[in-house]
Amino acid sequence: MIRHPDFRLILVLSSGLAALFVAALFWGESSLDIPAAFRDLLDGRHSVGAIILGQLRLPRALLAVLIGGTLGLCGAVLQGYLRNPLADPALLGVSGGAALGAVVVFYTGLSAGIGLALPAGGLAGALLAVVLLLGLAGQGGTMALLLAGAALTSFFAAMTSLTLNLVSSPYASFEIMHWLMGSLADRTMTHVWLCLPGIVAGCGLMFSTARTLDALTLGEDVAESLGFRLDGLFGVQSRVVVGAALAVGSSVAVSGAIGFIGLVVPHLLRPFTGHRPARLLVPSFLGGAVLLLLADELARVIPTSSELHVGVLTAVGGAPLFFWRVIRLRRTGV
Repeated sequence: MIRHPDFRLILVLSSGLAALFVAALFWGESSLDIPAAFRDLLDGRHSVGAIILGQLRLPRALLAVLIGGTLGLCGAVLQGYLRNPLADPALLGVSGGAALGAVVVFYTGLSAGIGLALPAGGLAGALLAVVLLLGLAGQGGTMALLLAGAALTSFFAAMTSLTLNLVSSPYASFEIMHWLMGSLADRTMTHVWLCLPGIVAGCGLMFSTARTLDALTLGEDVAESLGFRLDGLFGVQSRVVVGAALAVGSSVAVSGAIGFIGLVVPHLLRPFTGHRPARLLVPSFLGGAVLLLLADELARVIPTSSELHVGVLTAVGGAPLFFWRVIRLRRTGV
């Protein structure tokens, strides 16, 4: 269980998330009577409002909450477990594996004939990354995990580049680059149900590490002396790796690569949680959901010839936030 969470911070983040979620349902090119659209949707009526709400706005908002929350939580867990402030979901190579799986689906042409081939390929790539990561890291501890994750990230990036280089169709190359930039547009409830089991299971495993993460701030030897199991099938390393892989792999499989949320959100919220890893988990999930939902709404309203990819927007906005955090750390030490 997570002890002594900061309920005021959680309340503020939850309120902001609820307001943004409602705004995401109301906002759009077409004006909707949301209550009437919800009634039609629940009653199975195929009105224009029910179609727009049920097939466009609601899935997109739900995916923003689920994926943003997953990335924020994963960043907090990895930074706490590895005691590395630069740790983020891409560090373990799972995001790269999911991206490679999706790119292979594009390359083979399966995405053109099978609707769910793309997310299925992403999930397969994420699972492959998990197997390789656990096999390489073994019982070597955090340093082995870091090295294995770095090696896999480089390997999957190289294989993705190789696949792009071998693609002969300009259209296929465009589709691959379009997907790699990360987006929540044109997603349906099918995508929500596809990623939901992996996200729920993965987040559950990561939340179960809360007390161990607090103990690890005192060192691995102290944590083991307090009775926390670090290695083995049910140890904290296995739960962190498998949980992050399931959740992030499921997320990347339906949205593409969305960066910086897992890196920035824990840094922004850590000063409000007393720098205790366990207290940071719930706020990081909520903060990640808020940030991605806000970024997705901004991507929809910024006037451009075509809608901005939310992955590009989070990278453009996340880098200055991280620069500000580094400057503040140099000045104040917190």
